[in-house]
Amino acid sequence: MMNQRAHPLAGASMTGAEMLVQVLADEGVDTIFGYSGGAILPIYDAVFLYNEKHQASMPLIVPANEQGAGFMAAGFARASGKVGVALVTSGPGATNMVTPVRDCMADSVPIVVICGQVPTGAIGTDAFQEAPVPSIMGAVAKHVFLVTDPAKLEATVRTAFEIARTGRPGPVVLDVPKDVQNWKGVFHGSGRLPVAGYRQRMNRVSANKLSDVACAEFFDHLTKSERPLIYAGGGVINGSAAFALREFVQEFHVPVVTTLMGIGAIDTKSPMSMRMLGMHGAAFANYAVEDCDFLLALGARFDDRVAGLPTRFAPKATFIAHLDIDASEIDKVKRVHWSHIGLLPDAILALVDYGKRIAFKRDWSAWHRHCEALRATHAMNYDRNSPLIQPYYVIEEINRLTNGEAIISTGVGQHQMWAAQYFDFRNPRQWLTSGSMGTMGFGLPAAVGAQFAQRNRLVIDIDGDSSIRMNLGEMETVTTYDLPVKVVVMNNCGDGMVKQWQKLFFKGRFSASDKSLHKKDFIKAALADGFPYAVRLDNKADVPRVIDEFIKFAGPAFLEVMIDPDAGVYPMVGPGQSYDEMITGEFINSRHQVVIKSPDASEMF
Repeated sequence: MMNQRAHPLAGASMTGAEMLVQVLADEGVDTIFGYSGGAILPIYDAVFLYNEKHQASMPLIVPANEQGAGFMAAGFARASGKVGVALVTSGPGATNMVTPVRDCMADSVPIVVICGQVPTGAIGTDAFQEAPVPSIMGAVAKHVFLVTDPAKLEATVRTAFEIARTGRPGPVVLDVPKDVQNWKGVFHGSGRLPVAGYRQRMNRVSANKLSDVACAEFFDHLTKSERPLIYAGGGVINGSAAFALREFVQEFHVPVVTTLMGIGAIDTKSPMSMRMLGMHGAAFANYAVEDCDFLLALGARFDDRVAGLPTRFAPKATFIAHLDIDASEIDKVKRVHWSHIGLLPDAILALVDYGKRIAFKRDWSAWHRHCEALRATHAMNYDRNSPLIQPYYVIEEINRLTNGEAIISTGVGQHQMWAAQYFDFRNPRQWLTSGSMGTMGFGLPAAVGAQFAQRNRLVIDIDGDSSIRMNLGEMETVTTYDLPVKVVVMNNCGDGMVKQWQKLFFKGRFSASDKSLHKKDFIKAALADGFPYAVRLDNKADVPRVIDEFIKFAGPAFLEVMIDPDAGVYPMVGPGQSYDEMITGEFINSRHQVVIKSPDASEMF
């Protein structure tokens, strides 16, 4: 066996900061998001020197706030599939990263966060801008490294990337004291930490292939099915398994519902797509789940937004199969009949291969007709005759122009659900949203990160007037780097989703959610931040014209839309309730007589 070629810089003398930056380059990092500060200055200087020598091949993008840097790294990772990188200083710089790190952990997004830290001798003395990063981040990250031995810095950085991208992806935090950054030593150009237990688990997962016996059991039950359905989650996207899912669907013609995080796993324009299920899923998607007799869960976790009442989720399914990379997800919420832990693309393709070998064929045309009838009878709809601008209409117009090809980022709230319901997505990694954490302020910085990841793609942030306020400072980041990001603010003068819940369950008492008296002028703010296009849309007749010019504008563009303040998100399944209790509103047909009831006192938001 030939020896691996030595790194061209192996044996060179470098500072710890220079080693760290070189490893970033070796790992393929081409964009860093971060904010400087005293404890991280050596690494910032090393980035400057690296870019001076390598034609600015690793630009450092500066946000308004470290939280923005974290969400930019997350948007970059979500849109590209690569590891995003954020570089921040100690103390408040690190603590401002807590929310993005937890967000990435909750949605299985690979980022590496590098935090400066006070010198090793000062750790624990409450030194200036010191924070106990391992203690804080250890609770929310996939892994945290505090580097106290400078000789291990190089190997630690490589290991951080390995852990972030392998298995179930997630955020890894590096806490690097300033003296470790300034230390001088020999660069080896190779080597990782001996994390034997982690690698053994990953090797077991990678080597765990679906056997013919397991495949035979799967197809034996699929043969008996009259109404099979695939339930695809975020693991299909994060595990790069969308191509395998599509091959399975093309071969066996099984309809698909996706979670919020699984959007894009199948082309929403496909006849096999039943779109999103769950709390705010399409009525026809939820009814398909009610009617199916065989459910195949792929990279999904039966979370509370999908299986609000697990005992009544997919009530007619006599066989539930579950494929996942994380053993802890199997039987965690709902018991299944057949499962496999392994790499999702490999497992799905193994089923496809076995089905082809046994010439598996089933006529599910009656089920397909049933699904088509569900789509027609219980289609998404709204008050199309209202004189007020309906948010659904705005999204339909944007969707008509973009044809399912745009990258859509969102904040969190009603606008997030409207975007999930009414946009088309032809491919994975076009839908960027904070799912499990539901972090307001995610949309704008994530769109910035996505635009750096996909520089030639149309990136649109669909936001709300409350959500965008959370990270409004990143408006200037868009224009500073002259990014052609399109920002849409659906302005209903308040916390729309909270107000909807208050209407339904708190007798309309808008406690702290009505912002109609706030003085913010978003157009003046956009102009002050340098947006060359900033328009307020408040006349329904102008919607097609204004949206057309907005989307076609060549540079950064900002559009505020004054929408119907009473527009709601429907369908809606209350927390802890089943799909037969789904509220469909006035304009979507329901097949059940539903009495709206308040959630149990123990139920979540």
